[in-house]
Amino acid sequence: MEKFNQIKEQIFSYFEGLTKATADTFAWISVVVLISATIPGFIAVMAGATDKMPPLDVTLMLWTGLLLYFVRSAILKDMLMVVTIGFGFAIQAVMLGLIYFV
Repeated sequence: MEKFNQIKEQIFSYFEGLTKATADTFAWISVVVLISATIPGFIAVMAGATDKMPPLDVTLMLWTGLLLYFVRSAILKDMLMVVTIGFGFAIQAVMLGLIYFV
């Protein structure tokens, strides 16, 4: 049990040494990954490789999560996140418009 507590303390001390900038970097990367999650499916539909759109429930959950991130970023005045998420919404909206109207 002592060995477990020692390992736990080492792990906690490692993560306590990380800065807010590191946390912000991980948050930004997570937003980019969320935005990118539906793009391969949209590109496949646009290219004619498949006629199946990404599942609607997954897309709506991703967009809801991004909307909540957007609201959080606007409240905290984190302009990098606001611009990144806004750009991601715009790209996805343009891609959906191209799929449905062209």
